[in-house]
Amino acid sequence: MKDPIRIFAGSSNPLLAERIAAYLKTSLGARKITNFSDGETFVNIEESVRGHHVYILQSVSPPVNDNLVEMLIMIDALKRASASEITVVVPYYGYARQDRKAGPREPITAKLIADLLEAAGATRLISLDLHAAQIQGFFDVPVDNLYATPIFLEDIKTKFKSKDIVIVSPDAGGVERARAYAKCLHTGLAIIDKRRPKPNIAEVMNIIGDVSGKTAIIIDDMIDTGGTLCKAAEAIMKAGATGVWAYATHAVFSGEAVSRMDASALNEVVVTDSIPLRAGSESSSKIRVLSCAPLVGEAMSRVYTGTSVSSLFL
Repeated sequence: MKDPIRIFAGSSNPLLAERIAAYLKTSLGARKITNFSDGETFVNIEESVRGHHVYILQSVSPPVNDNLVEMLIMIDALKRASASEITVVVPYYGYARQDRKAGPREPITAKLIADLLEAAGATRLISLDLHAAQIQGFFDVPVDNLYATPIFLEDIKTKFKSKDIVIVSPDAGGVERARAYAKCLHTGLAIIDKRRPKPNIAEVMNIIGDVSGKTAIIIDDMIDTGGTLCKAAEAIMKAGATGVWAYATHAVFSGEAVSRMDASALNEVVVTDSIPLRAGSESSSKIRVLSCAPLVGEAMSRVYTGTSVSSLFL
C-alpha cells in the first residue's frame, strides 16, 4: 500500500489546502515559508521526501507574483530534497489570459509560466478551468485540466427548474462552456455580443438568443473587475429576463468588483474557493462560495493511485 499523499501547501489558499487534506484524510506536509528583510522568499521542507511523489498546492492569485515565485521556490526545494515526482496543483492559473499575441510585441505569458514551472522541476500540472484549453499544450509534462461543471450543475439542478432557465455565455469565447451546461440541463442558450475597447473595459452591444420570461444563468470561468458581468446582467434584464444569476469558477474580484456586483441587477454570484475571497467580499449578500476541494482532491487521489481521471471531465 502506498504512503499517504504528501501535500505541501503554499500561502495563497490555506483554507482550500485544509479542505483537500480533510477530503483525502491526510495532513499537510511540514514546511516553513518566510521572507527575508529585503522581501526575498525562503522555503524549507521540514520532513524527508526522498523518493516520494509529492504535491504542491498553490493558486497564482493576488499577490500574483509573490505566489508564483513562492511556488517556484517550493518546487526547487522539493526537487533538491530528491522527491521522485512533483505535481503542482494550481486551482487558479494566473496569467492565463495572456495566452496568445493579440497585438505586436506582446508576450505570451501563459507559456512563460509553463516554462518556469517545468524548469523548476514540476513533473505534472493539475488545474481548474484554465482560461484557454490550449494552455495544456504549453507544457511538455502531463496536464489535467479539471472543470467546475459538476459542482455548478449539482447546485443549479437543486436551485432551479430546467424549463424556467436559459444559459448565457458572457462572450463568444465562452460559448463552448455554456453550450455544455445547456446540453446537460436541456435548456436554451444565449450569447452576449460585446466589444472590449481596451483591457478590463467591456461594452455590451447585443444579446443573441431569447431570454424573455426566463431565469438567466451566466456561466464564466472567472470574474475579475465584474464590469462585463454587471453590464451583461443589465442587458439581460432589459431583454425581459425574470432574474440573473452568475456562476464563475475563479473569484478574482479586483478593484471595485464586489461593490459593482452588489449594486447590479444580479440576484446572486456563485463561485468556488479556488481563490480566497478578498477582504470585504464575505459580507456581500450576493456572493456564495462552493468548495472545489472534493473535485481537486479526487483528481489528486486518482493521479496518485494511477487510476482514471477522465470521468471527472464533464
